[in-house]
Amino acid sequence: MALQIPFDNSYAQLPQPFHTRINPKPVRAPQLLHFNTALADELGITRGTDSELAEVFSGNRLPDGAEPLAQAYAGHQFGGFSPSLGDGRANLLGEVVDRDGQRRDIQLKGSGPTPYSRMGDGRAWMGPVLREYVVSEAMHALGVPTTRALAAVATGEPVYRESGGLPGAVLARVASSHVRVGTFQYFAARRDTDALKTLCDYVIDRHYPQATGPADLLNAVAQRQAHLVAQWMSVGFIHGVMNTDNTAISGETIDYGPCAFLDTYHPQTVFSSIDAQGRYAYDNQINVITWNLAQFASSLVPLMTDEKAAVAAFTEAVHAMPEIAEAEWLRRFGAKIGLASATEADRALITDLLDLMTHGRADFTNTFRTLASRAARDQFLDPAQFDPWQARWRSRVQSEPDWQTRMDDANPAFIPRNHRIEQMIAAAVSGDMAPFQRLLDVLSRPFVDQPDASDLTHPPEPSEIVQQTFCGT
Repeated sequence: MALQIPFDNSYAQLPQPFHTRINPKPVRAPQLLHFNTALADELGITRGTDSELAEVFSGNRLPDGAEPLAQAYAGHQFGGFSPSLGDGRANLLGEVVDRDGQRRDIQLKGSGPTPYSRMGDGRAWMGPVLREYVVSEAMHALGVPTTRALAAVATGEPVYRESGGLPGAVLARVASSHVRVGTFQYFAARRDTDALKTLCDYVIDRHYPQATGPADLLNAVAQRQAHLVAQWMSVGFIHGVMNTDNTAISGETIDYGPCAFLDTYHPQTVFSSIDAQGRYAYDNQINVITWNLAQFASSLVPLMTDEKAAVAAFTEAVHAMPEIAEAEWLRRFGAKIGLASATEADRALITDLLDLMTHGRADFTNTFRTLASRAARDQFLDPAQFDPWQARWRSRVQSEPDWQTRMDDANPAFIPRNHRIEQMIAAAVSGDMAPFQRLLDVLSRPFVDQPDASDLTHPPEPSEIVQQTFCGT
């Protein structure tokens, strides 16, 4: 049966300032690396042959119903505002309504230059494509709202970066939408109130139908983003490049560039090679998402009749955001130590553990996963320093019913560890996709003990430690 995608496009119907219609640039010799059959079924896609999938998801052939376009947006990048960014290497093929009635985008990433490429080649090399595939699917399995990976296709063409020629690839990813804080900033910067209102109405209709206007929209987005970042932190995730153009209005994790997961816990951990000042460090993510939402609030002010009153109300909403995020953080970290309803009195128990982990250079994931066993002591440089805390914790948790089940459900055994991702990429570049497939399989069940995959729970050896992660552009 031929490949069929039941497109039902809405963003393409928005007027020209929102996007530029442009086709993906064909590639020399597309070859399917992986296709997410289960996700395709959710989207109502009829699979087709591998060669057909490679042609479509490399951008060589447009499927019926596609309306390819590059989206326009602006954004604050590391605090500096760029009024014109946009999809410099991505192409929105169109949208489908999935089997649950949810509208979802299908976008190609690495599909060639667009008017927003800013002198770039619009391509991606295989490493970042496979990293995003594995990490986004792992995040989905962890229960974190995220874009999804539908397909990865090798292009048969080299991509040239600082290190020379690298094998090119295209990622097909799926999102609730690709509207960003930066999309609103794009029109606010141009003082295009009509377009801003059109965008606001579109987003409310698509994502927040309960919202009655910009103020409700701001509160709803703030709630989702606060919960999302607290959830990132609960699994040790560092986004690495939390620019406003990488902050999805839907509340999903988007744009996996120099992302990474903690191995040894330290709150100021930074992996991103482009984050020299630590702006997007692990423990600064709540501060940053609050700052990003302040920029979103500013972009909504022109839609309000009484702008002075709007500024006051929006400021109050933004100032409330850290409290929302901290409450969600407490709830999630409380569950990680077995508590059904952690209170402010429990916060010290959690933060004391994290301090011990920092000084004891303990592995984040393994410490929480083994907290109830003697194996937890082995995570610390000086296990004896952990013993008093464990005694306090046991005293607190003994009155909690089902605490062990709660911990098992909150603490994954498996995360996409940075060194395993790098090893997978190196293997794939040499033609061996087995490590990629193994990671996908194991990470699809992160909360299940899988003895045959116990090696994937091990922190890196000193020679395997990944010091920096890279964007891939």
